[in-house]
Amino acid sequence: MEVIWTLQSLSATACLDIFLVAAVIYLALRLVRGSQAASLLRGTIIIWLIVWVLSNFFPLVAFSWLLRSLLLSLAIAVPVIFQQELRRAVDMVGRAGIRILNRPGQETDRQRVIREICAASEVLSDRLHGGLIVIERRDHLDEYINTGIPLDSVITADLLTTAFWPKTELHDGAAIVRANRIAAAACVLPLSAVRRMPDRSMGLRHRAALGISEVSDAVAVVISEESGHISLVNNGRFVRRLDAKRLQTILNEFYGEPPQENLVQSIRTFVDELRSGL
Repeated sequence: MEVIWTLQSLSATACLDIFLVAAVIYLALRLVRGSQAASLLRGTIIIWLIVWVLSNFFPLVAFSWLLRSLLLSLAIAVPVIFQQELRRAVDMVGRAGIRILNRPGQETDRQRVIREICAASEVLSDRLHGGLIVIERRDHLDEYINTGIPLDSVITADLLTTAFWPKTELHDGAAIVRANRIAAAACVLPLSAVRRMPDRSMGLRHRAALGISEVSDAVAVVISEESGHISLVNNGRFVRRLDAKRLQTILNEFYGEPPQENLVQSIRTFVDELRSGL
């Protein structure tokens, strides 16, 4: 009965307040999930709970004073510790605003990324230059980006073809695309443990592309150095012998702009992600 009375007494403003707090907590947890900050956040919460119990249930005057004195230092330390996650959050908000402002018919960031990757793949295929381009999706690839040479540059076909020129230091590895930028090149990826590849001519690039698709939801585009064939790897599966037009069509399916949702669909998507992610 008390629960029913409490729910009936809630105003629209109180409901909005609760929803906003829950949304901020949810987004914060989604932001650090799968990154090194997740374990750090868990440890921070555990330490805070222990300190709160000790300071509130035991008459520890000096310890409580020390705790209050450290609050200011903690407020400064949190942005420093989680600077990478905060930067990613701001970037996500900015990209979301750009998608809202984009009118129908305008080329979006993802469409431009797909166009540049397809153009670069076609050039590399014609020149018989090997290439491996990995597109980050929901699963963060920081662990593999840190193994390469950071670029953080706007993605263009010319830059990709230059990176995979055989006489450059960047060609032997993967170029990882995050959002609309090339995060790093010459990145080391995990090799797949499968014994038999679909084709005997497939080398380490194809095995690395298969490996990254097995440990994440990333999409990998591979250009064979021997045959010039373009392949796409997603979720441990190859789509082989593609041309630039077919590659663009498939990338639009895997990485293109999500369809517009109405309010009810957005709420359902939010609830489904909450259940699966937390």
